Amino acid sequence: MKTLQKPTAYTCFNRAEWAVLSASTTVTLSVSEREQLQSLNETISACEVSEVYLPLSQLLYLHMIHSMNLHKDMNSFLQKKTKKVPFIIGIAGSVSVGKSTTARLIQALASRWPNHPKVDLITTDGFLYPNSTLEAKGLMKRKGFPESYDIGRLIQLLSDLKSGVPYIEAPVYSHLSYDILPNQTQIVEEPDVVIVEGINVLQVNKKDRQIPNMFVSDFFDFSIYVDADESDILEWYIDRFKILRNTAFQQPESFFHQYRHLSDKEAVNFATDIWKNINGVNLEKNIRPTRNRADLVLTKGEGHKVTNVLLKKQ
Repeated sequence: MKTLQKPTAYTCFNRAEWAVLSASTTVTLSVSEREQLQSLNETISACEVSEVYLPLSQLLYLHMIHSMNLHKDMNSFLQKKTKKVPFIIGIAGSVSVGKSTTARLIQALASRWPNHPKVDLITTDGFLYPNSTLEAKGLMKRKGFPESYDIGRLIQLLSDLKSGVPYIEAPVYSHLSYDILPNQTQIVEEPDVVIVEGINVLQVNKKDRQIPNMFVSDFFDFSIYVDADESDILEWYIDRFKILRNTAFQQPESFFHQYRHLSDKEAVNFATDIWKNINGVNLEKNIRPTRNRADLVLTKGEGHKVTNVLLKKQ
């Protein structure tokens, strides 16, 4: 008897099936551009761009054009002349899974779309509470968990974007000082596309009773979740920690300066302990449960290479 497959909300593409979708484009990124976009322990190959991110960019472009046409038709129907608000893309995933690299790649490719849009990238790290606030609330060891973010402020920013506010300031976070930079802001001025990247962008704020029934993802036109096995993510997290130990941690202003002299074994043990007690717990309880809320899931394997793409059915 033939086994019936369980229905799923997603269409699954293996890498080869997904790669052929980019055959019609000639857009590319140079070696220097790819080097500027990649992370410390993640190399972006020309193959990864052409086989994974070009089809993704083309799909996003189709969604944006559809949104623009719908806006035009609605203006005609309602006999109004309203300005099109930004197309917002949300990117979620675990710490160290490579979502920041994905966001930067999409930003670079989207800026090359035929209509040459102005594309801004906002990370939700800037909406973490300052360390002084986290310490006062006893949340320093819960940094990255839902309660450590000023979600109300993030939702207000997204609401302003979708309301057509032309000039917005976003807070800035420093990974070196591990804190919000109090005297710096990111200016977002009349963007066509905004990418919002962070571990929490698909979460539903169940613990924040001040903003019920309103979530960050309510403002997204398209959402992406970057996924991988936890064993791979942990390996990437440890590799990144060891690289930072020899680079950023050496700087006196680094929050983690005290760990600059750790041996390889000590670094592995320390990073593994942080993962098991903080990041891994956050992934299991708060991040991975949001995966099925995404419109598209990029599944990664060894070496940060995307192996499968899941696209939610329309």
